[in-house]
Amino acid sequence: MEHINLYYREGSSDKIYQASIAQRGDGYIVQFAYGRRGTTLQTGTKTPTPVPYEQAKKIYDKLIAEKTSKGYTPGEDGTPYQHTDREQQNTGILPQLLNEIGEIQVQRFIDDPEFCSQEKFDGRRLILRKEGHAIDGINRRGLMCGIPSVLVKEVRDIPGDCLIDGESIGEAFWAFDLLSLHGRDLRSQPYRDRLFALAQVISGDFGFIKLAETAASIPEKTSLLERMKLENREGVVFKRLDAMYSPGRPAFGGSQFKFKLHTTGSFVVGGINARRSVSLTLSDGDEVVPAGNVTIPPNHRVPAVGTVVEVRYLYAFRESGCIYQPIFLGERPDITPAECRVTQLKYKAEERVAA
Repeated sequence: MEHINLYYREGSSDKIYQASIAQRGDGYIVQFAYGRRGTTLQTGTKTPTPVPYEQAKKIYDKLIAEKTSKGYTPGEDGTPYQHTDREQQNTGILPQLLNEIGEIQVQRFIDDPEFCSQEKFDGRRLILRKEGHAIDGINRRGLMCGIPSVLVKEVRDIPGDCLIDGESIGEAFWAFDLLSLHGRDLRSQPYRDRLFALAQVISGDFGFIKLAETAASIPEKTSLLERMKLENREGVVFKRLDAMYSPGRPAFGGSQFKFKLHTTGSFVVGGINARRSVSLTLSDGDEVVPAGNVTIPPNHRVPAVGTVVEVRYLYAFRESGCIYQPIFLGERPDITPAECRVTQLKYKAEERVAA
């Protein structure tokens, strides 16, 4: 029968995912197991009851495609696939990721003239690349991904080659950085120069590509933050105007920071419950710990075990690690299970004081 071992390695994370088709009576089941390499694996099945082989094979193939799209590979070194088609190829282009600040630090950046401010969009990170006739989307893991056809059409109207960083929300794309233009790498240039060049590039009649609003003065930054609060938006980001573009997330500090007005987190689906509910887990060192449950709205499919999902919540209980008042936002194929750690949790305020 079919069987495969898939591996994923990034930083201190070293994961294995196993999938197989096994015969049960007159039918077949699809089984899986996952966890840190060298430890006891968590197991499950995609087929609660046996199904015909053709159906099992489709489920198995879909499962493998989902895992490899997240960076798993049959090679034990854990290097992401280099597919023959452009989808899911590793581009080597990684976005600059931001460290988070608390409310007590916000005023410092508002008062600092070396920092500008923009809205923190509630979408998915996306880099648009145009090279000749080829137009690609690149996700936060550096892998090529699909983009809406309306964006492809508008990027095609941009003169010359370019590499634009931004956030995707549905069919809309909010641009906030320009990494290269006409074959010239701009990442070593100050952000103020990259932002000015970006404004020139997308100054035309675009309907789906939009330039992120930027606030520079103290009154402008104050007004932007207040508006984000009134409109119940995701938050704001602060960017140093003289800084170059540095891919990845710094261990601490950096030149760009985010301030969230809502608490959100990325969790791994640990199990499927009744009534369209799933259990959530996070990594705590080498252990997998429960983080509560969340109901899946009718307009979303119930995600499979092992899927990374984004959830908004009020706070987490320090004693149990479970989140309170969770709201399901969607799946996050651009985030790996290894990134879903307990360190991202925001705990109830009085519990932090008591600690």
